[in-house]
Amino acid sequence: MTRLTVLRAVDYPRMPWKNGGGSTEEITRDSGEGLDGFGWRLSIADIGESGGFSVFAGYLRIITVLQGAGMTLNIDGKDSEPLLVSDPFAFSGDSQVSCTLLDGPIRDFNLIYSPTRYRARLQWIDVLQPQRFFSSANVFLVFSAAEQMAANVGEHPPQLLERHDCLQLDNAEGSLLEVVLYAPRASRCCVIELTAI
Repeated sequence: MTRLTVLRAVDYPRMPWKNGGGSTEEITRDSGEGLDGFGWRLSIADIGESGGFSVFAGYLRIITVLQGAGMTLNIDGKDSEPLLVSDPFAFSGDSQVSCTLLDGPIRDFNLIYSPTRYRARLQWIDVLQPQRFFSSANVFLVFSAAEQMAANVGEHPPQLLERHDCLQLDNAEGSLLEVVLYAPRASRCCVIELTAI
């Protein structure tokens, strides 16, 4: 049995950062409350100035700039390459991390997950024509960076996604599912597959 949910950007709850240095809109997560107890969590953060990131010990993080000029990260004393819009970057939640903004505030998209509880695959794709996926992941997520796109998932009716909306397909039994993404014009989205270990 699969369960399909469309999460609307206007409804995302906002919460303070773990270190108090900014705020995050939480898109979805598997369990837990606040900043603890989850196996995976998806969110959007607003970064208004350069500074430190919160530590999430025991987790892996994949961050992608959504809006703004971009940033560089300093991870345990080593600088990353400049991270621009749609450049995903993975690092350990145990690391000491700070960011330097390239030119003004940014918004970024974050997947944080426990590698002892989930395997994760994240890919940004351009929907230039219908894109077809087959997945047996326990959770399949589509995050829209486009003004408008649509998804057909198995036997479910077509779902319309607008900017920063997220489609979540829970597939506890790990059945093989077909997902087709399409858009009226070239559109970008992020597809995430999470499989319980």
